[in-house]
Amino acid sequence: MKAIWNGQVIAESDDTVIVEGNHYFPGDAICKEYFSDCDHKTVCGWKGEASYYDVAVEGEINKASAWCYPDPKSEAAHIAGRIAFWRGVEVVE
Repeated sequence: MKAIWNGQVIAESDDTVIVEGNHYFPGDAICKEYFSDCDHKTVCGWKGEASYYDVAVEGEINKASAWCYPDPKSEAAHIAGRIAFWRGVEVVE
């Protein structure tokens, strides 16, 4: 699977986990140079607190378009540290 934004592959892996229709990529599958921490957080009742990242490619920034659960609840332990995408990031085979 590949995650693509603004014409650039920002993550790629054969080892994604699908949860609620989202592909969660291993943390080491992202191209770190395109990611930066942001202050956005959300809470899911069964997964826990999500941390978000901004994605920047070719001078354009896609705010809070990637997220992960660094310390999820036990029901979501299988996605700990994995990264998922939204806000226009395309995930394709």
